[in-house]
Amino acid sequence: MKTVLVILTQANLNSMQIHESLSATMVLATFGSEVKILLQDAALSLLKADLAFDGLKHAFKLGSNMVDSFEFYDLTPILIENKNKNSKFVSQSEQELEFIYLNSTFIQSFDHVLYW
Repeated sequence: MKTVLVILTQANLNSMQIHESLSATMVLATFGSEVKILLQDAALSLLKADLAFDGLKHAFKLGSNMVDSFEFYDLTPILIENKNKNSKFVSQSEQELEFIYLNSTFIQSFDHVLYW
């Protein structure tokens, strides 16, 4: 089975871009790839689950709402770099998280890496 690391860097409210990235990631997971997701930088905001979709304000479903369904796609735990342990998004998250050191050895353990 091919393993894929998906590195997301886009903020929760960049609706179209993050929506497409998360949708593609879920498709990969649905069709037999073993997918791990690493949230970096602005993508840590995807852990903020208290936002609700409002059709009058948002063109697409919020990325954080899509992250809530990761467990159904076997996309948990969500990977977070150790350096971000103290981020308010991380510390307040209810998601299953795994803290990692991002280095060349870690990246080379995957068959493919996608960076969005």
